[in-house]
Amino acid sequence: MSPLSRSRAAVVLALLLALFAPVTASATPVPIPSADPFYQPPEPLPQGKPGDVIRSRKIVAKFALLPAPVQAWQILYRSTSATGQPIAVSGTLLVPPTPWLSGPRPLLSYAVGTHGLGDVCAPSFTLRTGIENEVALIAQPLLKGWAVVITDYQGLGTPGVHTYAVGQAEGRSVLDAARAAQRIIGSGPVGLWGFSQGGQASAFAGELHPSYAPELDVVGVAAGGVPRDLAALAPVMNGGPFFGLAVGVMAGYKAAYPELPYESLLNANGRRLVEETSKDCVAVMVPRNAFQSFATIASVPDPLADPQWQARLAENRAGQKAPRAPVYLVHGDIDPLIPHSIAKPLLNSYCSLGAQVQWRTIPLAGHITGDVVATPLAMEWLSARFAGRPATTSC
Repeated sequence: MSPLSRSRAAVVLALLLALFAPVTASATPVPIPSADPFYQPPEPLPQGKPGDVIRSRKIVAKFALLPAPVQAWQILYRSTSATGQPIAVSGTLLVPPTPWLSGPRPLLSYAVGTHGLGDVCAPSFTLRTGIENEVALIAQPLLKGWAVVITDYQGLGTPGVHTYAVGQAEGRSVLDAARAAQRIIGSGPVGLWGFSQGGQASAFAGELHPSYAPELDVVGVAAGGVPRDLAALAPVMNGGPFFGLAVGVMAGYKAAYPELPYESLLNANGRRLVEETSKDCVAVMVPRNAFQSFATIASVPDPLADPQWQARLAENRAGQKAPRAPVYLVHGDIDPLIPHSIAKPLLNSYCSLGAQVQWRTIPLAGHITGDVVATPLAMEWLSARFAGRPATTSC
Protein backbone atom coordinates (compact mmCIF):
# COMPACT_ATOMS: atom_id res chain seq x y z
CA MET A 1 0.00 0.00 0.00
CA SER A 2 1.34 3.44 -0.94
CA PRO A 3 1.90 6.14 1.72
CA LEU A 4 -1.03 8.10 0.23
CA SER A 5 -3.31 5.06 0.42
CA ARG A 6 -2.23 4.34 3.99
CA SER A 7 -2.90 7.95 4.93
CA ARG A 8 -6.34 7.92 3.33
CA ALA A 9 -7.18 4.58 4.96
CA ALA A 10 -6.14 5.94 8.36
CA VAL A 11 -8.40 8.95 7.90
CA VAL A 12 -11.35 6.76 6.90
CA LEU A 13 -10.83 4.40 9.86
CA ALA A 14 -10.44 7.20 12.39
CA LEU A 15 -13.48 9.07 11.10
CA LEU A 16 -15.65 5.96 11.09
CA LEU A 17 -14.57 5.05 14.62
CA ALA A 18 -15.33 8.57 15.73
CA LEU A 19 -18.79 8.60 14.18
CA PHE A 20 -19.96 5.51 16.03
CA ALA A 21 -18.23 6.11 19.35
CA PRO A 22 -20.02 7.33 22.48
CA VAL A 23 -19.43 10.90 23.60
CA THR A 24 -17.05 11.20 26.53
CA ALA A 25 -15.95 14.15 28.63
CA SER A 26 -12.84 16.00 27.52
CA ALA A 27 -9.78 15.72 29.76
CA THR A 28 -9.35 19.49 29.49
CA PRO A 29 -12.72 21.24 29.71
CA VAL A 30 -13.36 23.62 26.82
CA PRO A 31 -14.66 27.01 28.01
CA ILE A 32 -18.10 27.95 26.76
CA PRO A 33 -18.03 30.72 24.15
CA SER A 34 -19.28 33.43 26.53
CA ALA A 35 -16.28 32.67 28.80
CA ASP A 36 -13.77 32.32 25.96
CA PRO A 37 -12.01 35.55 24.91
CA PHE A 38 -11.51 34.18 21.41
CA TYR A 39 -15.19 34.81 20.62
CA GLN A 40 -15.16 38.42 21.85
CA PRO A 41 -14.52 40.66 18.82
CA PRO A 42 -12.40 43.77 19.28
CA GLU A 43 -14.30 47.02 19.62
CA PRO A 44 -14.32 48.68 17.23
CA LEU A 45 -13.70 46.03 14.59
CA PRO A 46 -10.36 46.50 12.83
CA GLN A 47 -10.48 48.02 9.37
CA GLY A 48 -10.79 45.46 6.64
CA LYS A 49 -13.00 43.68 4.16
CA PRO A 50 -15.63 40.95 4.55
CA GLY A 51 -13.85 37.63 4.95
CA ASP A 52 -10.76 39.09 6.58
CA VAL A 53 -9.55 36.94 9.47
CA ILE A 54 -9.63 38.86 12.75
CA ARG A 55 -7.96 36.02 14.62
CA SER A 56 -7.45 32.30 14.31
CA ARG A 57 -6.07 29.45 16.42
CA LYS A 58 -5.21 25.83 15.87
CA ILE A 59 -7.51 23.47 17.75
CA VAL A 60 -8.25 19.77 18.09
CA ALA A 61 -11.61 18.99 16.54
CA LYS A 62 -13.36 15.98 18.04
CA PHE A 63 -15.66 13.65 16.18
CA ALA A 64 -17.28 12.13 19.28
CA LEU A 65 -14.71 9.87 21.04
CA LEU A 66 -11.60 10.59 18.97
CA PRO A 67 -9.77 13.68 17.83
CA ALA A 68 -10.58 14.08 14.15
CA PRO A 69 -7.52 13.32 11.98
CA VAL A 70 -7.55 16.75 10.36
CA GLN A 71 -5.84 20.08 10.71
CA ALA A 72 -8.32 22.38 12.42
CA TRP A 73 -8.57 26.08 13.06
CA GLN A 74 -11.11 28.20 14.83
CA ILE A 75 -11.56 31.48 13.02
CA LEU A 76 -13.10 34.84 13.82
CA TYR A 77 -13.73 36.78 10.63
CA ARG A 78 -15.39 39.92 9.32
CA SER A 79 -18.82 39.61 7.75
CA THR A 80 -21.90 41.72 7.14
CA SER A 81 -25.26 41.75 8.90
CA ALA A 82 -28.64 41.62 7.18
CA THR A 83 -28.81 45.40 7.43
CA GLY A 84 -25.34 45.94 5.98
CA GLN A 85 -23.36 46.50 9.17
CA PRO A 86 -19.85 45.04 9.65
CA ILE A 87 -19.87 42.21 12.19
CA ALA A 88 -17.61 39.44 13.47
CA VAL A 89 -18.59 35.80 12.95
CA SER A 90 -16.87 32.69 14.27
CA GLY A 91 -16.33 29.38 12.52
CA THR A 92 -14.15 26.31 12.02
CA LEU A 93 -11.84 25.27 9.20
CA LEU A 94 -11.01 21.57 8.74
CA VAL A 95 -8.38 20.31 6.30
CA PRO A 96 -7.68 16.57 5.82
CA PRO A 97 -4.03 15.47 5.95
CA THR A 98 -4.07 13.72 2.58
CA PRO A 99 -2.40 15.82 -0.11
CA TRP A 100 -4.53 17.10 -2.99
CA LEU A 101 -2.56 16.37 -6.14
CA SER A 102 -4.67 17.88 -8.93
CA GLY A 103 -4.57 21.64 -8.52
CA PRO A 104 -5.88 23.69 -5.60
CA ARG A 105 -7.77 21.72 -2.96
CA PRO A 106 -11.56 22.19 -3.23
CA LEU A 107 -13.22 24.03 -0.36
CA LEU A 108 -16.74 23.28 0.84
CA SER A 109 -18.50 26.01 2.79
CA TYR A 110 -20.79 23.83 4.89
CA ALA A 111 -23.88 25.42 6.46
CA VAL A 112 -25.26 23.50 9.43
CA GLY A 113 -28.93 22.92 10.09
CA THR A 114 -30.73 24.28 13.12
CA HIS A 115 -28.53 24.03 16.20
CA GLY A 116 -30.42 26.55 18.30
CA LEU A 117 -29.80 30.12 19.38
CA GLY A 118 -27.64 29.73 22.49
CA ASP A 119 -23.89 30.26 22.26
CA VAL A 120 -23.13 26.70 23.42
CA CYS A 121 -24.94 25.47 20.29
CA ALA A 122 -22.24 26.96 18.04
CA PRO A 123 -20.61 24.32 15.79
CA SER A 124 -17.16 25.70 16.60
CA PHE A 125 -17.83 24.83 20.25
CA THR A 126 -19.54 21.47 19.67
CA LEU A 127 -16.73 20.36 17.35
CA ARG A 128 -14.17 21.02 20.09
CA THR A 129 -16.20 19.21 22.74
CA GLY A 130 -17.18 16.18 20.67
CA ILE A 131 -20.93 16.81 20.77
CA GLU A 132 -21.49 18.06 17.22
CA ASN A 133 -24.49 16.17 15.81
CA GLU A 134 -23.61 16.58 12.11
CA VAL A 135 -20.18 14.92 12.20
CA ALA A 136 -21.34 11.98 10.07
CA LEU A 137 -22.29 14.51 7.38
CA ILE A 138 -19.25 16.78 7.80
CA ALA A 139 -16.98 13.72 7.49
CA GLN A 140 -18.20 12.99 3.96
CA PRO A 141 -16.50 15.90 2.16
CA LEU A 142 -13.40 15.43 4.33
CA LEU A 143 -13.16 11.84 3.15
CA LYS A 144 -13.15 13.19 -0.41
CA GLY A 145 -10.09 15.24 0.47
CA TRP A 146 -11.85 18.59 0.44
CA ALA A 147 -11.28 21.32 2.98
CA VAL A 148 -14.44 22.22 4.92
CA VAL A 149 -15.27 25.53 6.56
CA ILE A 150 -18.27 25.72 8.88
CA THR A 151 -19.71 29.06 9.88
CA ASP A 152 -21.35 29.62 13.25
CA TYR A 153 -23.60 32.28 11.68
CA GLN A 154 -24.12 35.70 13.27
CA GLY A 155 -24.52 35.68 17.06
CA LEU A 156 -23.95 31.95 17.54
CA GLY A 157 -20.83 31.88 19.70
CA THR A 158 -20.11 35.58 19.30
CA PRO A 159 -21.99 38.14 21.46
CA GLY A 160 -25.62 38.90 20.72
CA VAL A 161 -28.59 36.72 19.82
CA HIS A 162 -28.23 34.47 16.79
CA THR A 163 -30.11 35.85 13.78
CA TYR A 164 -31.86 32.54 13.24
CA ALA A 165 -33.46 31.93 9.82
CA VAL A 166 -32.42 35.34 8.47
CA GLY A 167 -31.18 34.29 5.06
CA GLN A 168 -29.59 37.64 4.22
CA ALA A 169 -27.22 37.31 7.20
CA GLU A 170 -26.67 33.55 6.83
CA GLY A 171 -25.71 33.78 3.17
CA ARG A 172 -23.08 36.41 3.86
CA SER A 173 -21.69 34.37 6.77
CA VAL A 174 -21.33 31.34 4.47
CA LEU A 175 -19.55 33.30 1.74
CA ASP A 176 -17.29 35.15 4.17
CA ALA A 177 -16.37 31.85 5.84
CA ALA A 178 -15.08 30.68 2.45
CA ARG A 179 -13.16 33.93 2.02
CA ALA A 180 -11.63 33.58 5.50
CA ALA A 181 -10.69 29.94 4.86
CA GLN A 182 -8.91 30.90 1.66
CA ARG A 183 -6.94 33.55 3.55
CA ILE A 184 -5.46 30.58 5.47
CA ILE A 185 -5.18 27.77 2.92
CA GLY A 186 -5.12 29.63 -0.40
CA SER A 187 -7.60 30.08 -3.24
CA GLY A 188 -9.34 27.33 -5.13
CA PRO A 189 -12.78 26.18 -6.25
CA VAL A 190 -15.62 26.57 -3.74
CA GLY A 191 -18.78 24.53 -3.26
CA LEU A 192 -21.72 25.39 -1.01
CA TRP A 193 -23.93 22.92 0.86
CA GLY A 194 -26.46 22.97 3.65
CA PHE A 195 -29.74 21.38 4.66
CA SER A 196 -32.75 22.91 6.47
CA GLN A 197 -31.50 26.17 8.02
CA GLY A 198 -28.28 25.33 6.21
CA GLY A 199 -30.25 24.94 2.98
CA GLN A 200 -31.61 28.44 3.40
CA ALA A 201 -28.09 29.70 4.13
CA SER A 202 -26.60 27.94 1.10
CA ALA A 203 -29.37 29.15 -1.22
CA PHE A 204 -28.91 32.73 -0.06
CA ALA A 205 -25.14 32.43 -0.39
CA GLY A 206 -25.69 31.34 -3.99
CA GLU A 207 -28.02 34.26 -4.65
CA LEU A 208 -25.71 36.81 -3.01
CA HIS A 209 -22.49 35.45 -4.49
CA PRO A 210 -22.52 37.40 -7.82
CA SER A 211 -22.89 40.78 -6.10
CA TYR A 212 -21.37 40.20 -2.66
CA ALA A 213 -18.42 37.87 -3.28
CA PRO A 214 -17.90 37.71 -7.05
CA GLU A 215 -14.19 36.87 -6.72
CA LEU A 216 -14.97 33.48 -5.18
CA ASP A 217 -14.84 30.64 -7.70
CA VAL A 218 -18.13 29.06 -6.62
CA VAL A 219 -18.64 26.05 -8.88
CA GLY A 220 -21.85 24.71 -7.35
CA VAL A 221 -24.61 25.56 -4.89
CA ALA A 222 -26.29 22.56 -3.24
CA ALA A 223 -29.20 23.23 -0.89
CA GLY A 224 -31.54 20.73 0.72
CA GLY A 225 -34.72 20.99 2.78
CA VAL A 226 -34.86 24.71 2.06
CA PRO A 227 -37.38 26.70 4.15
CA ARG A 228 -38.10 28.81 1.10
CA ASP A 229 -40.87 31.00 2.51
CA LEU A 230 -41.12 31.48 6.29
CA ALA A 231 -44.47 33.27 6.03
CA ALA A 232 -45.91 30.24 4.24
CA LEU A 233 -44.39 27.91 6.84
CA ALA A 234 -45.88 29.74 9.83
CA PRO A 235 -49.35 28.09 9.52
CA VAL A 236 -47.65 24.69 9.25
CA MET A 237 -45.79 25.28 12.52
CA ASN A 238 -48.69 26.92 14.35
CA GLY A 239 -49.92 24.78 17.24
CA GLY A 240 -47.78 21.81 16.27
CA PRO A 241 -44.82 19.93 17.75
CA PHE A 242 -42.27 22.17 15.99
CA PHE A 243 -43.72 25.53 16.99
CA GLY A 244 -40.47 26.18 18.86
CA LEU A 245 -38.84 26.84 15.50
CA ALA A 246 -41.36 29.64 14.87
CA VAL A 247 -40.52 31.08 18.30
CA GLY A 248 -36.86 30.87 17.32
CA VAL A 249 -37.62 32.80 14.13
CA MET A 250 -39.20 35.58 16.19
CA ALA A 251 -36.10 35.72 18.40
CA GLY A 252 -33.79 35.72 15.39
CA TYR A 253 -35.65 38.45 13.52
CA LYS A 254 -35.91 40.56 16.66
CA ALA A 255 -32.09 40.38 16.84
CA ALA A 256 -31.53 41.08 13.14
CA TYR A 257 -34.09 43.87 12.78
CA PRO A 258 -34.48 45.78 16.05
CA GLU A 259 -37.04 48.14 14.51
CA LEU A 260 -39.63 45.35 14.18
CA PRO A 261 -42.62 45.71 16.52
CA TYR A 262 -42.35 43.12 19.23
CA GLU A 263 -43.60 44.14 22.67
CA SER A 264 -46.94 45.24 21.21
CA LEU A 265 -47.50 41.95 19.39
CA LEU A 266 -46.70 39.37 22.07
CA ASN A 267 -48.24 38.73 25.45
CA ALA A 268 -46.24 38.05 28.62
CA ASN A 269 -46.07 34.30 27.87
CA GLY A 270 -44.82 34.97 24.37
CA ARG A 271 -42.15 37.42 25.49
CA ARG A 272 -40.97 34.92 28.11
CA LEU A 273 -40.76 32.06 25.60
CA VAL A 274 -38.88 34.17 23.04
CA GLU A 275 -36.39 35.24 25.72
CA GLU A 276 -35.84 31.67 26.89
CA THR A 277 -35.61 30.34 23.33
CA SER A 278 -32.92 32.90 22.50
CA LYS A 279 -30.65 30.96 24.90
CA ASP A 280 -31.73 27.42 23.95
CA CYS A 281 -30.24 24.73 21.75
CA VAL A 282 -32.61 22.88 19.45
CA ALA A 283 -33.00 19.89 21.79
CA VAL A 284 -34.57 22.25 24.32
CA MET A 285 -36.27 24.90 22.19
CA VAL A 286 -38.43 22.39 20.33
CA PRO A 287 -39.92 20.54 23.32
CA ARG A 288 -40.13 23.73 25.42
CA ASN A 289 -42.48 25.32 22.88
CA ALA A 290 -44.22 22.24 21.51
CA PHE A 291 -47.93 22.76 20.80
CA GLN A 292 -47.84 26.42 21.71
CA SER A 293 -49.47 28.62 19.09
CA PHE A 294 -49.74 32.23 18.04
CA ALA A 295 -52.96 32.29 20.07
CA THR A 296 -51.04 31.44 23.26
CA ILE A 297 -48.07 33.78 22.73
CA ALA A 298 -49.52 36.79 20.93
CA SER A 299 -51.77 39.71 21.85
CA VAL A 300 -52.98 39.92 18.24
CA PRO A 301 -54.42 37.13 16.05
CA ASP A 302 -51.31 36.82 13.86
CA PRO A 303 -48.16 38.76 14.82
CA LEU A 304 -46.43 37.85 11.56
CA ALA A 305 -49.22 39.61 9.60
CA ASP A 306 -47.79 42.94 10.76
CA PRO A 307 -46.63 44.83 7.62
CA GLN A 308 -43.11 45.42 8.96
CA TRP A 309 -42.71 41.72 9.75
CA GLN A 310 -44.11 40.79 6.35
CA ALA A 311 -41.59 43.05 4.62
CA ARG A 312 -38.60 41.54 6.45
CA LEU A 313 -39.86 37.99 5.90
CA ALA A 314 -40.25 38.79 2.20
CA GLU A 315 -36.61 40.01 2.05
CA ASN A 316 -35.59 36.59 3.31
CA ARG A 317 -37.64 34.50 0.90
CA ALA A 318 -35.34 32.45 -1.30
CA GLY A 319 -35.65 32.60 -5.06
CA GLN A 320 -35.47 36.33 -5.78
CA LYS A 321 -32.01 36.44 -7.38
CA ALA A 322 -30.37 34.04 -9.81
CA PRO A 323 -27.28 32.23 -8.57
CA ARG A 324 -24.42 32.43 -11.08
CA ALA A 325 -23.23 28.90 -10.29
CA PRO A 326 -25.25 25.74 -11.06
CA VAL A 327 -27.74 24.82 -8.33
CA TYR A 328 -28.80 21.45 -6.93
CA LEU A 329 -31.99 21.39 -4.85
CA VAL A 330 -33.06 18.28 -2.94
CA HIS A 331 -36.07 17.65 -0.70
CA GLY A 332 -37.92 14.75 0.92
CA ASP A 333 -41.40 14.18 -0.45
CA ILE A 334 -43.03 13.57 2.97
CA ASP A 335 -41.13 16.21 4.95
CA PRO A 336 -43.53 17.21 7.76
CA LEU A 337 -41.42 20.17 8.87
CA ILE A 338 -40.91 21.92 5.53
CA PRO A 339 -43.54 20.49 3.19
CA HIS A 340 -42.45 19.56 -0.31
CA SER A 341 -45.22 21.78 -1.72
CA ILE A 342 -43.74 24.86 -0.06
CA ALA A 343 -40.17 24.09 -1.09
CA LYS A 344 -40.69 22.99 -4.73
CA PRO A 345 -41.61 26.47 -6.09
CA LEU A 346 -37.98 27.48 -5.55
CA LEU A 347 -37.18 25.47 -8.69
CA ASN A 348 -39.55 27.55 -10.82
CA SER A 349 -38.32 30.78 -9.26
CA TYR A 350 -34.73 30.03 -10.18
CA CYS A 351 -35.66 28.75 -13.63
CA SER A 352 -37.62 31.94 -14.37
CA LEU A 353 -34.54 33.97 -13.42
CA GLY A 354 -32.36 32.04 -15.85
CA ALA A 355 -30.44 29.97 -13.31
CA GLN A 356 -29.20 26.47 -14.09
CA VAL A 357 -30.86 24.31 -11.48
CA GLN A 358 -31.51 20.61 -10.92
CA TRP A 359 -34.28 19.38 -8.60
CA ARG A 360 -34.20 16.01 -6.83
CA THR A 361 -37.10 14.64 -4.78
CA ILE A 362 -36.19 11.90 -2.30
CA PRO A 363 -39.10 9.44 -2.11
CA LEU A 364 -40.50 8.45 1.30
CA ALA A 365 -38.11 10.80 3.11
CA GLY A 366 -38.97 13.14 5.94
CA HIS A 367 -36.81 15.95 7.24
CA ILE A 368 -34.01 14.14 9.09
CA THR A 369 -34.01 11.16 6.74
CA GLY A 370 -33.97 13.62 3.87
CA ASP A 371 -30.77 15.18 5.22
CA VAL A 372 -29.12 11.78 5.67
CA VAL A 373 -29.92 10.76 2.09
CA ALA A 374 -29.35 14.20 0.56
CA THR A 375 -25.83 14.79 1.83
CA PRO A 376 -24.09 12.00 -0.16
CA LEU A 377 -26.17 12.95 -3.20
CA ALA A 378 -25.03 16.56 -2.86
CA MET A 379 -21.42 15.50 -2.37
CA GLU A 380 -21.49 13.49 -5.60
CA TRP A 381 -23.11 16.40 -7.45
CA LEU A 382 -20.44 18.77 -6.13
CA SER A 383 -17.71 16.26 -7.01
CA ALA A 384 -18.80 16.54 -10.64
CA ARG A 385 -18.69 20.35 -10.43
CA PHE A 386 -15.20 20.30 -8.91
CA ALA A 387 -14.17 17.97 -11.72
CA GLY A 388 -15.41 20.50 -14.27
CA ARG A 389 -18.25 18.39 -15.63
CA PRO A 390 -21.35 20.32 -16.78
CA ALA A 391 -24.49 20.24 -14.66
CA THR A 392 -27.87 19.18 -15.98
CA THR A 393 -31.02 21.22 -15.51
CA SER A 394 -34.62 20.56 -14.51
CA CYS A 395 -35.83 23.85 -16.04
